[in-house]
Amino acid sequence: MSTQTRARDWLRSHPLVVDGALAAAVLACMVAGAFAEPNGRHHPAWDIRTPDPLSIVLTLLAAGALVFRRRSPMKVLAATSALSVVEFVTGDPRAPVAMSAVVALYTVAAATDRPTTLRVGLLTMTVLTGIAMLAGPQPWYAQENLGIFAWTGMAATAGDAVRSRRDFVHAIRERAERAERTREEEARRRVAEERLRIARDLHDVVAHHIALVNVQAGVAAHVMDKRPDQAKEALAHVREASRSALNELRATVGLLRQSGDPEAPTEPAPGLHRLEELVGTFRSAGLPVEVARTDHGTTLPAAVDLAAYRIIQEALTNVRKHAGQEAKAEVSVVRVGPNVEITVLDNGPGDDAAARLEENGGHGLLGMRERVTALGGTCTAGPRYGGGFRVHAILPVKSGTASAGTTGTTGSTGSTAGTASTAAGSRAGTTPATTGRDAAASGGPTSTASTASTNKAAKGNPA
Repeated sequence: MSTQTRARDWLRSHPLVVDGALAAAVLACMVAGAFAEPNGRHHPAWDIRTPDPLSIVLTLLAAGALVFRRRSPMKVLAATSALSVVEFVTGDPRAPVAMSAVVALYTVAAATDRPTTLRVGLLTMTVLTGIAMLAGPQPWYAQENLGIFAWTGMAATAGDAVRSRRDFVHAIRERAERAERTREEEARRRVAEERLRIARDLHDVVAHHIALVNVQAGVAAHVMDKRPDQAKEALAHVREASRSALNELRATVGLLRQSGDPEAPTEPAPGLHRLEELVGTFRSAGLPVEVARTDHGTTLPAAVDLAAYRIIQEALTNVRKHAGQEAKAEVSVVRVGPNVEITVLDNGPGDDAAARLEENGGHGLLGMRERVTALGGTCTAGPRYGGGFRVHAILPVKSGTASAGTTGTTGSTGSTAGTASTAAGSRAGTTPATTGRDAAASGGPTSTASTASTNKAAKGNPA
Protein backbone atom coordinates (compact mmCIF):
# COMPACT_ATOMS: atom_id res chain seq x y z
CA MET A 1 0.00 0.00 0.00
CA SER A 2 1.42 3.38 -1.02
CA THR A 3 1.86 6.35 1.29
CA GLN A 4 -0.85 8.28 -0.51
CA THR A 5 -3.34 5.45 -0.07
CA ARG A 6 -2.51 5.12 3.63
CA ALA A 7 -2.88 8.87 4.12
CA ARG A 8 -6.23 8.90 2.33
CA ASP A 9 -7.52 6.01 4.43
CA TRP A 10 -6.35 7.71 7.62
CA LEU A 11 -8.10 10.95 6.72
CA ARG A 12 -11.31 9.07 5.95
CA SER A 13 -11.18 7.42 9.35
CA HIS A 14 -10.60 10.82 11.09
CA PRO A 15 -13.12 13.24 9.54
CA LEU A 16 -12.93 15.66 12.48
CA VAL A 17 -9.28 16.36 11.67
CA VAL A 18 -10.19 17.17 8.06
CA ASP A 19 -13.02 19.47 9.14
CA GLY A 20 -10.71 21.21 11.62
CA ALA A 21 -8.14 21.85 8.89
CA LEU A 22 -10.86 23.17 6.57
CA ALA A 23 -12.18 25.46 9.32
CA ALA A 24 -8.67 26.81 9.85
CA ALA A 25 -8.26 27.48 6.13
CA VAL A 26 -11.63 29.25 5.94
CA LEU A 27 -10.70 31.31 9.01
CA ALA A 28 -7.46 32.36 7.37
CA CYS A 29 -9.33 33.43 4.23
CA MET A 30 -11.95 35.35 6.22
CA VAL A 31 -9.30 37.15 8.31
CA ALA A 32 -7.37 38.06 5.16
CA GLY A 33 -10.56 39.38 3.58
CA ALA A 34 -11.43 41.36 6.71
CA PHE A 35 -8.10 43.21 6.81
CA ALA A 36 -7.44 43.57 3.08
CA GLU A 37 -9.09 46.23 0.94
CA PRO A 38 -8.85 45.58 -2.83
CA ASN A 39 -9.17 49.21 -3.96
CA GLY A 40 -7.11 51.46 -1.72
CA ARG A 41 -7.69 55.21 -1.57
CA HIS A 42 -4.03 56.17 -1.93
CA HIS A 43 -2.67 53.33 -4.09
CA PRO A 44 -4.08 51.53 -7.18
CA ALA A 45 -3.43 48.11 -5.53
CA TRP A 46 -4.38 46.54 -2.18
CA ASP A 47 -4.71 48.42 1.06
CA ILE A 48 -5.16 47.49 4.73
CA ARG A 49 -8.26 48.25 6.78
CA THR A 50 -9.25 47.67 10.38
CA PRO A 51 -12.49 45.70 10.91
CA ASP A 52 -14.70 46.07 13.96
CA PRO A 53 -13.98 43.84 16.99
CA LEU A 54 -17.47 42.35 16.59
CA SER A 55 -16.59 41.28 13.05
CA ILE A 56 -13.49 39.47 14.31
CA VAL A 57 -15.57 37.64 16.93
CA LEU A 58 -18.18 36.68 14.32
CA THR A 59 -15.41 35.38 12.06
CA LEU A 60 -13.98 33.17 14.82
CA LEU A 61 -17.42 31.81 15.75
CA ALA A 62 -18.33 31.05 12.13
CA ALA A 63 -15.03 29.24 11.51
CA GLY A 64 -15.42 27.24 14.73
CA ALA A 65 -18.90 26.13 13.68
CA LEU A 66 -17.49 24.56 10.51
CA VAL A 67 -15.65 21.95 12.59
CA PHE A 68 -19.02 20.22 13.16
CA ARG A 69 -20.33 20.60 9.62
CA ARG A 70 -20.51 16.81 8.95
CA ARG A 71 -22.15 15.95 12.25
CA SER A 72 -24.95 18.54 12.01
CA PRO A 73 -24.92 20.17 8.56
CA MET A 74 -28.31 21.89 8.96
CA LYS A 75 -27.46 23.36 12.37
CA VAL A 76 -24.08 24.57 11.16
CA LEU A 77 -25.74 26.21 8.13
CA ALA A 78 -28.28 27.91 10.35
CA ALA A 79 -25.55 29.13 12.73
CA THR A 80 -23.26 30.46 10.00
CA SER A 81 -26.17 32.11 8.21
CA ALA A 82 -27.24 33.85 11.43
CA LEU A 83 -23.68 35.08 12.05
CA SER A 84 -23.53 36.34 8.44
CA VAL A 85 -26.80 38.26 8.87
CA VAL A 86 -25.44 39.92 12.02
CA GLU A 87 -22.30 40.88 10.15
CA PHE A 88 -24.36 42.35 7.25
CA VAL A 89 -26.29 44.57 9.67
CA THR A 90 -23.48 45.68 11.99
CA GLY A 91 -20.26 45.43 10.01
CA ASP A 92 -18.72 48.57 8.58
CA PRO A 93 -16.56 47.65 6.78
CA ARG A 94 -17.91 44.19 6.42
CA ALA A 95 -15.89 41.02 7.06
CA PRO A 96 -16.44 38.01 4.73
CA VAL A 97 -18.30 35.94 7.36
CA ALA A 98 -20.67 34.73 4.61
CA MET A 99 -17.84 32.51 3.37
CA SER A 100 -18.59 30.10 6.24
CA ALA A 101 -22.26 30.00 5.20
CA VAL A 102 -21.18 29.14 1.65
CA VAL A 103 -19.11 26.17 2.91
CA ALA A 104 -21.96 25.04 5.17
CA LEU A 105 -24.45 25.21 2.26
CA TYR A 106 -22.09 23.09 0.15
CA THR A 107 -21.97 20.50 2.95
CA VAL A 108 -25.77 20.38 3.18
CA ALA A 109 -26.09 19.91 -0.59
CA ALA A 110 -23.46 17.15 -0.59
CA ALA A 111 -24.99 15.31 2.38
CA THR A 112 -28.72 15.46 1.54
CA ASP A 113 -30.90 14.86 -1.49
CA ARG A 114 -31.76 17.17 -4.38
CA PRO A 115 -35.19 18.39 -3.18
CA THR A 116 -33.67 19.37 0.17
CA THR A 117 -30.82 21.11 -1.61
CA LEU A 118 -33.25 23.13 -3.74
CA ARG A 119 -35.37 24.22 -0.80
CA VAL A 120 -32.50 25.02 1.56
CA GLY A 121 -30.37 26.59 -1.19
CA LEU A 122 -33.12 28.93 -2.40
CA LEU A 123 -33.94 29.96 1.16
CA THR A 124 -30.29 30.64 2.03
CA MET A 125 -29.68 32.59 -1.19
CA THR A 126 -32.82 34.67 -0.72
CA VAL A 127 -32.23 35.50 2.95
CA LEU A 128 -28.52 36.30 2.73
CA THR A 129 -28.73 38.24 -0.54
CA GLY A 130 -31.87 40.14 0.53
CA ILE A 131 -30.44 41.23 3.90
CA ALA A 132 -27.10 42.10 2.32
CA MET A 133 -28.86 44.40 -0.19
CA LEU A 134 -31.18 46.02 2.34
CA ALA A 135 -28.79 46.44 5.30
CA GLY A 136 -25.48 48.24 5.51
CA PRO A 137 -24.06 51.46 4.10
CA GLN A 138 -23.56 50.12 0.54
CA PRO A 139 -26.22 50.38 -2.20
CA TRP A 140 -28.19 47.27 -3.04
CA TYR A 141 -26.48 46.80 -6.38
CA ALA A 142 -23.00 46.71 -4.88
CA GLN A 143 -20.65 44.08 -6.17
CA GLU A 144 -20.33 42.41 -2.77
CA ASN A 145 -24.10 41.88 -2.52
CA LEU A 146 -24.31 40.28 -5.95
CA GLY A 147 -21.29 38.13 -5.08
CA ILE A 148 -23.17 36.64 -2.13
CA PHE A 149 -25.94 35.52 -4.50
CA ALA A 150 -23.42 33.96 -6.89
CA TRP A 151 -21.37 32.19 -4.23
CA THR A 152 -24.35 30.63 -2.47
CA GLY A 153 -25.77 29.44 -5.80
CA MET A 154 -22.46 27.89 -6.81
CA ALA A 155 -22.09 26.21 -3.42
CA ALA A 156 -25.48 24.51 -3.69
CA THR A 157 -24.79 23.45 -7.28
CA ALA A 158 -21.32 22.11 -6.50
CA GLY A 159 -22.57 20.16 -3.48
CA ASP A 160 -25.38 18.59 -5.48
CA ALA A 161 -22.95 17.61 -8.25
CA VAL A 162 -20.57 16.01 -5.78
CA ARG A 163 -23.42 14.08 -4.16
CA SER A 164 -24.71 12.89 -7.54
CA ARG A 165 -21.29 11.66 -8.61
CA ARG A 166 -20.72 9.93 -5.28
CA ASP A 167 -24.07 8.15 -5.58
CA PHE A 168 -23.27 7.21 -9.18
CA VAL A 169 -19.88 5.75 -8.24
CA HIS A 170 -21.44 3.92 -5.29
CA ALA A 171 -24.14 2.47 -7.55
CA ILE A 172 -21.52 1.29 -10.07
CA ARG A 173 -19.42 -0.28 -7.32
CA GLU A 174 -22.45 -1.96 -5.78
CA ARG A 175 -23.55 -3.25 -9.19
CA ALA A 176 -20.07 -4.66 -9.80
CA GLU A 177 -20.01 -6.31 -6.38
CA ARG A 178 -23.46 -7.75 -6.97
CA ALA A 179 -22.38 -9.07 -10.36
CA GLU A 180 -19.30 -10.62 -8.76
CA ARG A 181 -21.40 -12.27 -6.07
CA THR A 182 -23.81 -13.49 -8.72
CA ARG A 183 -20.96 -15.01 -10.74
CA GLU A 184 -19.57 -16.71 -7.63
CA GLU A 185 -22.99 -18.05 -6.67
CA GLU A 186 -23.57 -19.26 -10.22
CA ALA A 187 -20.18 -20.97 -10.22
CA ARG A 188 -20.93 -22.64 -6.88
CA ARG A 189 -24.34 -23.70 -8.16
CA ARG A 190 -22.85 -25.21 -11.29
CA VAL A 191 -20.21 -27.04 -9.26
CA ALA A 192 -22.91 -28.43 -6.96
CA GLU A 193 -25.02 -29.53 -9.91
CA GLU A 194 -22.03 -31.19 -11.55
CA ARG A 195 -21.15 -32.99 -8.33
CA LEU A 196 -24.73 -34.15 -7.99
CA ARG A 197 -24.78 -35.39 -11.57
CA ILE A 198 -21.52 -37.29 -11.13
CA ALA A 199 -22.80 -38.73 -7.85
CA ARG A 200 -25.92 -39.98 -9.61
CA ASP A 201 -23.88 -41.57 -12.37
CA LEU A 202 -21.55 -43.24 -9.89
CA HIS A 203 -24.47 -44.54 -7.89
CA ASP A 204 -26.17 -45.96 -10.97
CA VAL A 205 -23.02 -47.64 -12.26
CA VAL A 206 -21.85 -49.05 -8.93
CA ALA A 207 -25.28 -50.18 -7.73
CA HIS A 208 -26.01 -51.95 -11.01
CA HIS A 209 -22.77 -53.84 -11.41
CA ILE A 210 -22.17 -54.61 -7.74
CA ALA A 211 -25.65 -56.09 -7.50
CA LEU A 212 -24.88 -58.36 -10.45
CA VAL A 213 -21.50 -59.32 -9.04
CA ASN A 214 -23.09 -60.12 -5.69
CA VAL A 215 -25.71 -62.36 -7.27
CA GLN A 216 -23.28 -64.22 -9.51
CA ALA A 217 -20.76 -64.67 -6.70
CA GLY A 218 -23.50 -66.21 -4.55
CA VAL A 219 -24.43 -68.58 -7.36
CA ALA A 220 -20.81 -69.59 -7.86
CA ALA A 221 -20.31 -70.28 -4.17
CA HIS A 222 -23.50 -72.35 -4.07
CA VAL A 223 -22.72 -74.64 -7.01
CA MET A 224 -18.93 -74.69 -6.76
CA ASP A 225 -18.74 -78.27 -5.49
CA LYS A 226 -21.63 -79.97 -7.31
CA ARG A 227 -21.72 -78.13 -10.65
CA PRO A 228 -18.33 -76.59 -11.39
CA ASP A 229 -19.30 -75.74 -14.97
CA GLN A 230 -22.13 -73.53 -13.80
CA ALA A 231 -19.80 -72.02 -11.20
CA LYS A 232 -17.31 -71.13 -13.93
CA GLU A 233 -20.08 -69.52 -15.95
CA ALA A 234 -21.16 -67.47 -12.92
CA LEU A 235 -17.56 -66.38 -12.31
CA ALA A 236 -17.28 -65.37 -15.94
CA HIS A 237 -20.33 -63.17 -15.48
CA VAL A 238 -18.71 -61.71 -12.36
CA ARG A 239 -15.60 -60.89 -14.32
CA GLU A 240 -17.61 -59.32 -17.14
CA ALA A 241 -19.72 -57.25 -14.75
CA SER A 242 -16.67 -56.05 -12.84
CA ARG A 243 -14.92 -55.13 -16.09
CA SER A 244 -17.94 -53.16 -17.22
CA ALA A 245 -18.11 -51.42 -13.84
CA LEU A 246 -14.46 -50.45 -14.04
CA ASN A 247 -14.86 -49.12 -17.58
CA GLU A 248 -17.88 -47.00 -16.68
CA LEU A 249 -16.23 -45.77 -13.50
CA ARG A 250 -13.14 -44.81 -15.48
CA ALA A 251 -15.27 -42.85 -17.94
CA THR A 252 -17.22 -41.12 -15.15
CA VAL A 253 -14.22 -40.27 -13.01
CA GLY A 254 -12.44 -39.08 -16.13
CA LEU A 255 -14.80 -36.10 -16.09
CA LEU A 256 -13.05 -34.91 -12.94
CA ARG A 257 -9.65 -34.70 -14.61
CA GLN A 258 -8.07 -31.42 -15.50
CA SER A 259 -8.06 -30.34 -19.10
CA GLY A 260 -4.36 -31.10 -19.47
CA ASP A 261 -4.56 -34.64 -18.16
CA PRO A 262 -4.06 -37.40 -20.75
CA GLU A 263 -6.51 -40.08 -21.77
CA ALA A 264 -9.67 -38.05 -21.51
CA PRO A 265 -12.79 -40.23 -21.90
CA THR A 266 -14.07 -40.33 -25.46
CA GLU A 267 -16.66 -43.11 -25.16
CA PRO A 268 -20.19 -41.85 -25.86
CA ALA A 269 -22.71 -41.83 -23.04
CA PRO A 270 -24.98 -44.88 -22.85
CA GLY A 271 -28.51 -44.64 -24.18
CA LEU A 272 -31.48 -46.69 -25.27
CA HIS A 273 -29.47 -48.07 -28.18
CA ARG A 274 -27.69 -50.19 -25.53
CA LEU A 275 -30.93 -51.35 -23.88
CA GLU A 276 -30.59 -54.95 -25.11
CA GLU A 277 -27.03 -55.09 -23.81
CA LEU A 278 -28.21 -53.79 -20.43
CA VAL A 279 -31.09 -56.25 -20.25
CA GLY A 280 -28.74 -59.07 -21.22
CA THR A 281 -26.61 -58.48 -18.13
CA PHE A 282 -29.65 -58.93 -15.91
CA ARG A 283 -30.80 -62.00 -17.78
CA SER A 284 -27.38 -63.55 -17.30
CA ALA A 285 -27.74 -62.80 -13.58
CA GLY A 286 -30.93 -64.86 -13.45
CA LEU A 287 -33.56 -62.11 -13.73
CA PRO A 288 -36.09 -62.74 -16.52
CA VAL A 289 -36.65 -59.44 -18.31
CA GLU A 290 -39.02 -58.81 -21.17
CA VAL A 291 -38.88 -55.67 -23.31
CA ALA A 292 -41.57 -54.01 -25.39
CA ARG A 293 -40.77 -50.92 -27.45
CA THR A 294 -42.87 -48.73 -29.70
CA ASP A 295 -40.39 -45.85 -29.95
CA HIS A 296 -38.58 -47.00 -33.08
CA GLY A 297 -37.63 -44.11 -35.31
CA THR A 298 -37.61 -41.64 -32.42
CA THR A 299 -34.45 -39.58 -32.03
CA LEU A 300 -33.96 -38.52 -28.43
CA PRO A 301 -31.78 -35.70 -27.13
CA ALA A 302 -28.60 -36.89 -25.47
CA ALA A 303 -29.73 -35.96 -21.95
CA VAL A 304 -33.10 -37.66 -22.39
CA ASP A 305 -31.50 -40.77 -23.89
CA LEU A 306 -29.05 -41.04 -20.99
CA ALA A 307 -31.79 -40.43 -18.41
CA ALA A 308 -33.99 -43.16 -19.92
CA TYR A 309 -31.11 -45.62 -19.85
CA ARG A 310 -30.20 -44.80 -16.24
CA ILE A 311 -33.81 -45.04 -15.08
CA ILE A 312 -34.17 -48.53 -16.56
CA GLN A 313 -30.78 -49.54 -15.16
CA GLU A 314 -31.64 -48.35 -11.66
CA ALA A 315 -35.12 -49.87 -11.71
CA LEU A 316 -33.85 -53.29 -12.83
CA THR A 317 -31.07 -53.14 -10.26
CA ASN A 318 -33.66 -52.57 -7.56
CA VAL A 319 -35.69 -55.52 -8.87
CA ARG A 320 -32.61 -57.75 -8.71
CA LYS A 321 -31.76 -56.59 -5.19
CA HIS A 322 -35.18 -56.44 -3.56
CA ALA A 323 -37.80 -58.41 -5.49
CA GLY A 324 -36.54 -61.89 -4.68
CA GLN A 325 -35.25 -64.87 -6.69
CA GLU A 326 -38.56 -65.63 -8.42
CA ALA A 327 -39.19 -62.10 -9.60
CA LYS A 328 -39.67 -61.19 -13.23
CA ALA A 329 -39.38 -57.73 -14.77
CA GLU A 330 -40.99 -56.03 -17.72
CA VAL A 331 -39.64 -52.94 -19.46
CA SER A 332 -41.58 -50.81 -21.91
CA VAL A 333 -40.49 -47.78 -23.90
CA VAL A 334 -43.42 -46.03 -25.56
CA ARG A 335 -43.61 -42.87 -27.64
CA VAL A 336 -46.78 -40.96 -26.61
CA GLY A 337 -47.17 -37.68 -28.45
CA PRO A 338 -44.33 -35.30 -27.54
CA ASN A 339 -43.11 -37.58 -24.76
CA VAL A 340 -41.48 -40.94 -24.31
CA GLU A 341 -42.75 -43.04 -21.42
CA ILE A 342 -40.50 -45.48 -19.56
CA THR A 343 -42.13 -48.15 -17.40
CA VAL A 344 -40.44 -50.91 -15.40
CA LEU A 345 -42.62 -53.45 -13.58
CA ASP A 346 -41.91 -56.49 -11.45
CA ASN A 347 -44.03 -59.08 -9.66
CA GLY A 348 -42.15 -59.16 -6.36
CA PRO A 349 -44.02 -59.55 -3.06
CA GLY A 350 -46.03 -56.54 -1.94
CA ASP A 351 -44.44 -56.22 1.50
CA ASP A 352 -40.99 -56.16 -0.08
CA ALA A 353 -42.15 -53.46 -2.49
CA ALA A 354 -43.28 -51.29 0.41
CA ALA A 355 -39.95 -51.81 2.16
CA ARG A 356 -38.15 -50.89 -1.06
CA LEU A 357 -39.52 -47.35 -0.86
CA GLU A 358 -38.03 -46.88 2.60
CA GLU A 359 -34.73 -48.59 1.87
CA ASN A 360 -34.04 -47.17 -1.58
CA GLY A 361 -35.79 -43.82 -1.37
CA GLY A 362 -32.63 -42.08 -0.22
CA HIS A 363 -30.53 -42.35 -3.36
CA GLY A 364 -31.79 -44.49 -6.23
CA LEU A 365 -35.37 -43.28 -6.51
CA LEU A 366 -34.31 -39.75 -5.60
CA GLY A 367 -31.69 -39.80 -8.34
CA MET A 368 -34.26 -40.93 -10.90
CA ARG A 369 -36.64 -38.13 -9.91
CA GLU A 370 -33.84 -35.57 -10.09
CA ARG A 371 -32.88 -36.69 -13.57
CA VAL A 372 -36.44 -36.54 -14.84
CA THR A 373 -37.24 -33.22 -13.13
CA ALA A 374 -34.13 -31.61 -14.61
CA LEU A 375 -35.46 -32.49 -18.08
CA GLY A 376 -38.98 -31.20 -17.38
CA GLY A 377 -40.62 -34.62 -17.01
CA THR A 378 -42.31 -36.57 -14.23
CA CYS A 379 -41.38 -39.75 -12.41
CA THR A 380 -43.47 -41.91 -10.08
CA ALA A 381 -42.51 -45.07 -8.23
CA GLY A 382 -44.41 -47.24 -5.81
CA PRO A 383 -46.02 -50.61 -5.09
CA ARG A 384 -48.43 -52.06 -7.62
CA TYR A 385 -51.92 -53.18 -6.91
CA GLY A 386 -51.80 -56.91 -6.30
CA GLY A 387 -48.06 -57.05 -5.61
CA GLY A 388 -44.86 -55.91 -7.22
CA PHE A 389 -43.34 -52.52 -7.89
CA ARG A 390 -43.78 -49.98 -10.65
CA VAL A 391 -41.50 -47.22 -11.92
CA HIS A 392 -43.00 -44.87 -14.48
CA ALA A 393 -41.21 -41.88 -16.06
CA ILE A 394 -42.42 -39.43 -18.69
CA LEU A 395 -39.61 -37.67 -20.54
CA PRO A 396 -40.08 -34.93 -23.15
CA VAL A 397 -38.65 -35.86 -26.53
CA LYS A 398 -37.60 -32.24 -27.12
CA SER A 399 -35.88 -31.23 -23.92
CA GLY A 400 -34.95 -27.58 -23.41
CA THR A 401 -31.92 -28.60 -21.35
CA ALA A 402 -30.59 -31.22 -23.75
CA SER A 403 -28.38 -30.69 -26.72
CA ALA A 404 -29.52 -31.45 -30.23
CA GLY A 405 -26.88 -34.02 -31.11
CA THR A 406 -28.20 -37.35 -29.86
CA THR A 407 -27.87 -41.04 -30.44
CA GLY A 408 -31.34 -42.49 -30.89
CA THR A 409 -32.74 -45.87 -31.61
CA THR A 410 -33.52 -46.70 -35.21
CA GLY A 411 -35.62 -49.39 -36.74
CA SER A 412 -39.01 -49.99 -38.26
CA THR A 413 -41.45 -47.20 -37.59
CA GLY A 414 -44.38 -48.13 -35.42
CA SER A 415 -46.08 -46.47 -32.49
CA THR A 416 -48.95 -47.60 -30.35
CA ALA A 417 -49.72 -44.66 -28.02
CA GLY A 418 -50.88 -45.54 -24.54
CA THR A 419 -49.71 -49.22 -24.55
CA ALA A 420 -46.63 -50.31 -22.62
CA SER A 421 -47.12 -53.85 -21.36
CA THR A 422 -45.04 -56.77 -22.58
CA ALA A 423 -46.13 -60.02 -24.09
CA ALA A 424 -43.64 -62.23 -22.32
CA GLY A 425 -45.39 -61.93 -18.96
CA SER A 426 -48.40 -63.86 -20.19
CA ARG A 427 -46.18 -66.39 -21.98
CA ALA A 428 -44.30 -67.05 -18.73
CA GLY A 429 -47.52 -67.75 -16.86
CA THR A 430 -47.36 -64.65 -14.69
CA THR A 431 -49.73 -61.72 -14.42
CA PRO A 432 -48.82 -59.32 -17.23
CA ALA A 433 -47.71 -55.91 -16.02
CA THR A 434 -49.86 -53.04 -17.10
CA THR A 435 -48.18 -49.80 -17.98
CA GLY A 436 -50.72 -47.98 -20.13
CA ARG A 437 -52.01 -44.62 -19.01
CA ASP A 438 -55.42 -45.95 -17.86
CA ALA A 439 -54.08 -48.92 -15.90
CA ALA A 440 -51.16 -46.95 -14.48
CA ALA A 441 -53.39 -44.14 -13.29
CA SER A 442 -55.94 -46.42 -11.66
CA GLY A 443 -53.39 -48.82 -10.16
CA GLY A 444 -55.86 -51.67 -10.68
CA PRO A 445 -55.37 -55.13 -12.11
CA THR A 446 -54.28 -55.74 -15.66
CA SER A 447 -56.95 -55.30 -18.28
CA THR A 448 -57.37 -57.93 -20.99
CA ALA A 449 -57.71 -55.41 -23.78
CA SER A 450 -54.50 -53.61 -22.85
CA THR A 451 -52.60 -56.91 -22.61
CA ALA A 452 -53.87 -58.12 -25.95
CA SER A 453 -53.00 -54.90 -27.74
CA THR A 454 -49.54 -54.87 -26.19
CA ASN A 455 -48.91 -58.50 -27.12
CA LYS A 456 -49.81 -57.65 -30.69
CA ALA A 457 -47.47 -54.65 -30.61
CA ALA A 458 -44.63 -56.69 -29.11
CA LYS A 459 -44.99 -59.41 -31.77
CA GLY A 460 -45.02 -56.87 -34.57
CA ASN A 461 -42.04 -54.96 -33.18
CA PRO A 462 -39.66 -57.34 -31.42
CA ALA A 463 -37.27 -55.55 -29.06
